[in-house]
Amino acid sequence: MADDSKWKPPGDEEDEEEEVDETAYKSVKDAVLFVIEVSPSMLAAPPPTDAKKADTDSPTSAALKCAYSLMQQRIISNPNDMMGVLLYGTEKSKFTGDEESSGNIAYPHCYLLTDLDVPAADDVKALKSLVEDEAEFEELIKPSDEKVSMANILFCANQIFTTKAPNFSSRRLFIITNNDCPHADDKAARSSAAVRAKDLYDLGVIIELFPISMPEEGFDKRKFYDDIVYNQLPTDPEAPAPISAAIKTSSTGDGISLLASLLSNINSKAVARRALFSNLPLELGPGFSISVKGYIIFKRQEPKRSCYVWLDGEKAQIATGVTTRMAEDTARTIQKVEIKKAFKFGGEQILFTPEEISSLRNFGDPVIRIIGFKPISMLPIWANLKPATFIYPSEEDYVGSTRVFAALHQKLLSSQKMGIVWYIARSNAAPVIAALYPGAEQRDEEKDIQTMPPGLWLIPLPYADDIRQDPEITNLIRAPEPLIDRMHTIVQQLHLPKGRYDPSKYPNPALQWHYRILQAMALDEELPEQPEDMTKPKYKSIHKRVGEYAREWGRELQQQHAVWEKENRGAGLLSGGGAGSKRGATGDGEGGGGKKLKVEQVADEEMKKKYKNKWIEKMNVPSLRAWLEGKGMDSKGKKAELVERVEGYYERN
Repeated sequence: MADDSKWKPPGDEEDEEEEVDETAYKSVKDAVLFVIEVSPSMLAAPPPTDAKKADTDSPTSAALKCAYSLMQQRIISNPNDMMGVLLYGTEKSKFTGDEESSGNIAYPHCYLLTDLDVPAADDVKALKSLVEDEAEFEELIKPSDEKVSMANILFCANQIFTTKAPNFSSRRLFIITNNDCPHADDKAARSSAAVRAKDLYDLGVIIELFPISMPEEGFDKRKFYDDIVYNQLPTDPEAPAPISAAIKTSSTGDGISLLASLLSNINSKAVARRALFSNLPLELGPGFSISVKGYIIFKRQEPKRSCYVWLDGEKAQIATGVTTRMAEDTARTIQKVEIKKAFKFGGEQILFTPEEISSLRNFGDPVIRIIGFKPISMLPIWANLKPATFIYPSEEDYVGSTRVFAALHQKLLSSQKMGIVWYIARSNAAPVIAALYPGAEQRDEEKDIQTMPPGLWLIPLPYADDIRQDPEITNLIRAPEPLIDRMHTIVQQLHLPKGRYDPSKYPNPALQWHYRILQAMALDEELPEQPEDMTKPKYKSIHKRVGEYAREWGRELQQQHAVWEKENRGAGLLSGGGAGSKRGATGDGEGGGGKKLKVEQVADEEMKKKYKNKWIEKMNVPSLRAWLEGKGMDSKGKKAELVERVEGYYERN
């Protein structure tokens, strides 16, 4: 997929920032290396159960299928991300550029199944063939009789990340095993592994453990992996902790389903953590500031734009677009220095120099300045103009920021208060009035994981210029109490589980379908017949819950409508005069024999008042035409054209 920035003409960047383009900020390229143990217990099939969805794969096989699932998603949705698969405990050994061997090599019993690289279609096909072909699986994946040093495995991973992804800002190591203490009798080996793990963290690699509980056995991370798996992010300790940091193991023998459920929740368009701004001062008072970072937690995902490809060369290449400006009369190429910026005002073009444009947009240095506090109850739901920005403390500019931030957060949360702030995100950005809203930590009690870290949210608030006039509501008919009471029962029966919306359960069906088709075409798979849409209502369940209540509501509606119709007959609210009836034609030759609209004679002072308050659009067409004719102006055309002429008259005068 082509990056949008490739289609921007060189030198066409501008200082102005009317809208925030999140793609320009710190997008994270991800490198993931799966490290999967191969041992007799990891290759053993799970015990038979009566469950309908019981696991039938061995833990190693299921882990490879999860790696394959993630790889086939990332190959299209995240084309710049890297993935690799390293097996350890195998009889055969293989490293980057080496052939298969069982002799004395640098990393014995480590088999690099897929090198860490941007996955190609052939890599995905090879991994698919391995997980689907039992004969190939059994021939390649045989456990070794010798023990494998975890220090050697971590050093092998270190070399892979250093050589293949040295500049990636996100590098993760997924360890999948059922052995909670691989060096139970060797203290030196445990210490050596801890040192190698520390080297990885110093390199910026995050180790994540996916433990597998075997039947009648638990997985105690305290025995070994507490010294291997760190809880904090090494390169950004102030950032929200990873959601997968604490995973509750299963005791039913199907612990690998934890990994499968994690990967199944990864959308085809996996979103990397993005920093919207870094080390921005949060000013609590004169001379009292702390440093914070802002993150885009929620961002609407769309299919990446298509690109043009040139096929006449030795290999396909992405075509780069170039824009050239030309004079309309002479077709001469216009240079950028010859172009001036102008704004239309009163029918004239007002020219501005680049310095004047810059000074117009400069409202000071980037800052978040607290100007007061208000109760949270005063924040209306309609005040959200744009998605909120999540902010978290940073110690880089001001030591002690985390402690001050935590105190502010806890005080706002306990007092149910919010801050009102003056907010400039970057240089040349327009100032924003925002609510500084305290958010509490959210956890999934069943899985015992954090779903949302505690922090503060910046919620942009509207200015007076952003508020539009309320629509006129005429002939408002309110539902009677019996009808409301019956609908109340229906609403209660259709409540979401736990009374809240969980977005992780509802992937975007259009996005999933788009990438599913691309995936099938790229991997030569059969095209699916229809998309999997998790947003479709469960009609059988709805009918079972509220079917009879809905029928009772319908009967009550008929009775109440009959009463209302009887009471309002002849009052102008029935057909022909109600709000739902179609309005007749204007009688000026544009329609049939409908009711003729009244011509309103508007004086100049009154029309000027309507222009200032932006009420001209509410006038009917005959009144607009009558006013224009009185000024000797053209009165033909549609309503939008008439309104534009009236507004143009007052702009010039």
